[in-house]
Amino acid sequence: MSPYLFWPLAGVTLLSALGVVTLRNTMHSALLLGLSLAGVAGLYLSLGADFLFAAQLLVYVGGIALLILFVVMLSGRADEMRLRQTHSTWLAAVMVCGVVFFGLWRIVALARGVLAETRTAPTTAPLGVWLLGEMAVPFELITLVLVAALVGAVVFGLSPNGSVPEK
Repeated sequence: MSPYLFWPLAGVTLLSALGVVTLRNTMHSALLLGLSLAGVAGLYLSLGADFLFAAQLLVYVGGIALLILFVVMLSGRADEMRLRQTHSTWLAAVMVCGVVFFGLWRIVALARGVLAETRTAPTTAPLGVWLLGEMAVPFELITLVLVAALVGAVVFGLSPNGSVPEK
């Protein structure tokens, strides 16, 4: 079942990523970015990486893509939503992508006989035991650092009189 799930998800991910950089409408690009990130999460699921699947959905699709959508919707007028997203050196970029694609294709061709079929096993339980066992203290310290960074960002965002600055 995995190849039947992998190839359509890879196609959706690549086509939506291509749409992100080629469409002129910023809102459509942001929506396609969310689809591309969700496709990557599906690829993780098809490869048996259940923790990466959940993290991709929560962090990137749920957080980053939603944040980008809100920024796009709340910043500017509708006539500013159509921007040119290609650069004048797009031909050089296409050539570099072609060279990289050819190199990766050769590497995959060389390793085709080396890869072995393995059964996917859940990785969440051992990772949870590790994070909440021997790594519990560093995990909680990272949480405190992130909360301190969030509070610092709010404090720096306030104006000197303690109110939220207006545009």
